[in-house]
Amino acid sequence: MGLLAVVPQKSGAAPAVEPALAPVDYRFGVIESYENPAQANSLGAAWTRVRFQWAETQAGGPGTWSASVSDGQINGEIAAGRTVVGLLIGIPDWAREGHLPRGLHLPHTDPNNTWANFVREAVGRYNGRINHWIIWNEPDVNDPNAPGHTWDGSVQDFFQLQRTAYLAAKEVNPNAVIHLSAFTYFWNPNYIYEFLDVVVADPAAADNNYYFDALTAHLYFQPDSIYNIIQQFYGAVGSRGIPWKPVWLVETNAPPIDDPAWPVSNFTFRVSQQEQAAFIPQVFAVGLAAGAQRIAIYKMQDTADDVAANPEPFGLLRMDGSRRPAFTTYQVAVQYLAGMRGVKREHWGHWGQIRLDQGAHATTVLFSRLPAPQTVEVVAEADTAVLVDMWGSRQTISASDGVFTVELPGAICAQTAGDFCMIGGPVFYLVQSLDGASVPAPPPASGPPAVDDPPAATATVDPDAPTAMPETPSTAEPTAEPTETASPEPTFTPKATVTRRPTQTPTATASPTAVPTDTSPPPTATELSTAVPATEVAALPPTPDPAQEVIVEAAESGGNGSLVLLGVAGLLVLGVGGWWWNGRRQT
Repeated sequence: MGLLAVVPQKSGAAPAVEPALAPVDYRFGVIESYENPAQANSLGAAWTRVRFQWAETQAGGPGTWSASVSDGQINGEIAAGRTVVGLLIGIPDWAREGHLPRGLHLPHTDPNNTWANFVREAVGRYNGRINHWIIWNEPDVNDPNAPGHTWDGSVQDFFQLQRTAYLAAKEVNPNAVIHLSAFTYFWNPNYIYEFLDVVVADPAAADNNYYFDALTAHLYFQPDSIYNIIQQFYGAVGSRGIPWKPVWLVETNAPPIDDPAWPVSNFTFRVSQQEQAAFIPQVFAVGLAAGAQRIAIYKMQDTADDVAANPEPFGLLRMDGSRRPAFTTYQVAVQYLAGMRGVKREHWGHWGQIRLDQGAHATTVLFSRLPAPQTVEVVAEADTAVLVDMWGSRQTISASDGVFTVELPGAICAQTAGDFCMIGGPVFYLVQSLDGASVPAPPPASGPPAVDDPPAATATVDPDAPTAMPETPSTAEPTAEPTETASPEPTFTPKATVTRRPTQTPTATASPTAVPTDTSPPPTATELSTAVPATEVAALPPTPDPAQEVIVEAAESGGNGSLVLLGVAGLLVLGVGGWWWNGRRQT
């Protein structure tokens, strides 16, 4: 039977589902949950990040420690069931030698290597509470005048920073999981390849797990390019002969410009609050399909510091603690995407269709990628299914002729990306029971695996990867030390005190022509829409996630004259928009 789902706009004032009092699924997190732990509990977030800025934490010298996030806050996050991930960054004046930490190129065991000492102190101090550590933030931002600029050294210097951190951390906590810094991709798409070339040139790299256990990504605004870039990261690792390693999408969001509590005139991309609400389930589904092992939204709540740091508001909560609509769609998404055992991107044209295998149940995420409504047929695996809109409203529908038919409403499409909307329309979850039982509300969640590496994981080679290999790094570090590769179960942690503008520049093609910003009601059927690949990523072949089977259909052209015109305009400003975004962000 055909079904038209009516989706009202939501203000976020009241949750559409019962508040979760514990993390729903280990994959989904929110940055800086410690800013409002009670609401983070209601959100159902399972992990967070805490930033340890060395210049603040040891401002008084190597014998001091004054973290901006207190032990009480960290302990509170852990008690709430959230894994805490630490971020190590910065250089205090007393430890600076030129642009680098003093003694960085000394062996990590040398007491004059100040960076090794800091890493050892941080990892040892929080051993057992924080077992995941991200080393630095966006070293590829190479413009000293950009607010997000954090690294003045060379690629070889950064390799030494990573190597030193890895060896020092494993020395005090062999179970620590050491992440690569998040790369912005847009400042220098080849940076990850240049870095990995230096890594594999080190003769001791293979014995030390190549000095990292996981990759980190910060990607914003466009689900379509987020999918492509995550796959490219997997391909980059495989192209250098490095065994498969998980990618974490640690920061993502699409901040709105039309919230009366924080109106934005100097925006990066035109996004309404309703579109931000649709983006949340879209990026979760697309990120999982691309192979992201964990996904976190930046960030929990707006703070006073954000006004100076960020043009747009990123919080799921406003500064006064009230909820944006995206808060509710996060709550619903993590419940209906919980317990994923496998995922396929079944269709990626006029609409997006992503199927999650959840054991006894299967959930298909649907969304239009165009302003026009779409009629979607989903193969029936049961006589009836539950259709859930992105606000949590449920209804039972029946199959006809072996399919469920859903009429999806068009997207607001305030911003285009090529022939498609940058962010799609309202999202629907079609939940089918595969064992004849009734569909629970919501499907049960699964616990985290002991190790992120799935059984069938194999590195996928990126055929477009640069082939030039730089020379061996100038600094030799003693080879052995912990050859520890095991990546134990994650420990979740909040982000650092000061909340800075996230990194990743959008791959979207910016089209300044607006459609309605937020007031436009997203009426009927709910579907999520992701942007068409931007020019930077259009040539990237989809790289199947080693852990998951991904089916990608050939993308359809928009078939909409007005969108074609908007898309052409968007493509012209794509490059400028990406660079501008990174130039405006804070670290």
